[in-house]
Amino acid sequence: MESSSEKVRLDKWLWAARFFKTRSLATEAIEGGKVQVNQQRIKPSKEVRLGEEINVRMGAIEKTVIVRGLSKQRRPAVEAALLYEETLESVQKREEAAKLRQQAVGVRPIGTGRPTKKDRRLIRRFTEGGNAS
Repeated sequence: MESSSEKVRLDKWLWAARFFKTRSLATEAIEGGKVQVNQQRIKPSKEVRLGEEINVRMGAIEKTVIVRGLSKQRRPAVEAALLYEETLESVQKREEAAKLRQQAVGVRPIGTGRPTKKDRRLIRRFTEGGNAS
């Protein structure tokens, strides 16, 4: 982590903090409105400051984090996690959303979906008419 007097572009910070795999993906997300700083749309070149609140939406997952450190380099995940702190509300919302997704999937009743091996044998026996094993 670098000192607080350093300036870091938002796209570089998101990449260094491991929110996105590449800087170009971070830039696309920012330009697409999926990243906001202090509830405002911004440009990828905006400089990040300590204490700013950043909202990042990646698919169905939305995280609200507070900047705790600055870095221009992509470091190991353990060090990258020190660059930000996720808010409690954000953690609770993600956990609730995960529970809802699990409940929505539910348990698939037996007999729905693809046929089992036994079902395929029975279908083959019926269609070919005889004792196909």
